Amino acid sequence: MSAVAAGDHNALGHLVRRHQDRALRLARRVTGDPELAEDIAQEAFLRVHRAAKRYRPSARFTTWLHRIVVNLCWDHRRRWRPVGEAPADEVDRHSPGPDGHLAGEEVRAAVRRAVHALPPRQRLAVILHRFEGRRMAEVASMTGWSESAVESCLVRAYRQLRRDLAGVGEAMASKSTAG
Repeated sequence: MSAVAAGDHNALGHLVRRHQDRALRLARRVTGDPELAEDIAQEAFLRVHRAAKRYRPSARFTTWLHRIVVNLCWDHRRRWRPVGEAPADEVDRHSPGPDGHLAGEEVRAAVRRAVHALPPRQRLAVILHRFEGRRMAEVASMTGWSESAVESCLVRAYRQLRRDLAGVGEAMASKSTAG
């Protein structure tokens, strides 16, 4: 960041290449809109460039960048769709055989629908915690919420997801025994 602050455009290019995929994936998961996610990721790096001279490493760079992405997503939350689809490049293709692959796709689709049906704060907390692998302290730092607020959001969200997804495993099991 000090090289970016000094005007080194190659350093900015290096940061973009190194962190762009993560920023884009986070924006896609939060917004459910691949085109909006690209705009948000691009805007995030513009903000990184503009703030380079003021940047003070009180947290890891990725935490700071993800906070920028999250804030931009919140700014655009009125555009969120109630149910989003994960981009094709994020779908895990390691299910065994065609039947297993279809069952896995159905489960992933059910999980996506359930996550996107959560209230916005709960959805964001789950995405950052579960899908981005962030600890509660990091989620708090990225969102500006207290750790207890993050914990509360996660408890409510996971409880709702358990309720919403309770029948998915049973339905998959009954399909496999019927087929």
